[in-house]
Amino acid sequence: MTKTPRSMIFGSAQTVAQHAGNPKVQAHGPGFSKILIGDDVVDQWESFLDVMVESVLSNSGRSCINCSGIWASRHTREIAQAIAEKIGPVEATPPSDPEAKLAAFTVPAMATGTHAMVQQDLAESGVEDMTASFGDKLIEREHCAYLRPMVVHADSPDRQVASKEYMFPFVSVVECPEKEMLGRIGPTLVGTVLTQNEAFIQSAGACWESDRANFGPIPTTRWNWLQPHEGTIIDCLFRSRAYQIAEFA
Repeated sequence: MTKTPRSMIFGSAQTVAQHAGNPKVQAHGPGFSKILIGDDVVDQWESFLDVMVESVLSNSGRSCINCSGIWASRHTREIAQAIAEKIGPVEATPPSDPEAKLAAFTVPAMATGTHAMVQQDLAESGVEDMTASFGDKLIEREHCAYLRPMVVHADSPDRQVASKEYMFPFVSVVECPEKEMLGRIGPTLVGTVLTQNEAFIQSAGACWESDRANFGPIPTTRWNWLQPHEGTIIDCLFRSRAYQIAEFA
């Protein structure tokens, strides 16, 4: 990659960091996509439950546009529990199952390694696994492994799990005052903002941490290909130029 004039790479945060500031490399890392619930609508959080579940579970949680964090100032434990009851029972079924919701890790070590990292996250004070009652999360098969959905509750953005993303349906529900959210969410590929508060809408629209903003009950995974994120392959392979043309007298 150091010898090519232009290249594109997808990888972890550590991989992307190696190419930071290099204009020859278009690097794509984790999305850390989130849902932010404003104080004006958080008491009606149940009406947004389907939006949250779809954002976390669709495409087996493998996309950078899947929601990895849901932030609200209150009701966070109830929100986490409700999502857990929806996705916690999901089982690992074969790829031939038309109703399969989980993708296999074809390199089993990736599943076991990820599971070990999650267990470290759960050891931190103030973090609770809301899906613990739904059985084992690591499912090992002969040639692959699965990770079943997990919902964790974090009582503060200070918890390390609040800034984690994994390649399976995993979401942290984080308790955070509304006035602190935009300053603490960190890099966010897709941010769905649930509010009718015009001041919060304006602030979220101007938040440089978020690349793509959805206002209203739009799952983070709902995509319009006319609105690409992080640029397109055209941006990678070509240079923008401007032309002006005038007729000769």
